[in-house]
Amino acid sequence: SYTAHQARRDALQRPVATAAASPAAAAAGYRLPFAVPDTATAVRLAAHLETQLTAVWADAVAGTAGPLRQTAAGALRDTALRAVHWGADLSALPGLPDSAVTGSASGSPSAPTPSGAAPKS
Repeated sequence: SYTAHQARRDALQRPVATAAASPAAAAAGYRLPFAVPDTATAVRLAAHLETQLTAVWADAVAGTAGPLRQTAAGALRDTALRAVHWGADLSALPGLPDSAVTGSASGSPSAPTPSGAAPKS
């Protein structure tokens, strides 16, 4: 998984540089979201990180077009598959907030009402 992430990072540096942007360098170290004292929590960390990456790649899919969008969609698929491999319980649409998948009262999409029927309140 680590090698796949490095390869994806390296491949994305070229289009970013071509777009006259400067890719941010990787941080020297990161604060972990929880302590990792054993194999079980290391597996949980892997699932957590891959799940977080699905949101990053979903944003990239939404914000790009053409070949970059295809690259982002492939990366989204790959991170979702790795997240599941590590035991993550992903939604039907990985990377999107749960409210976007299930609909909510906060203005997210919901099921349409039949023609002429009043919406449920």
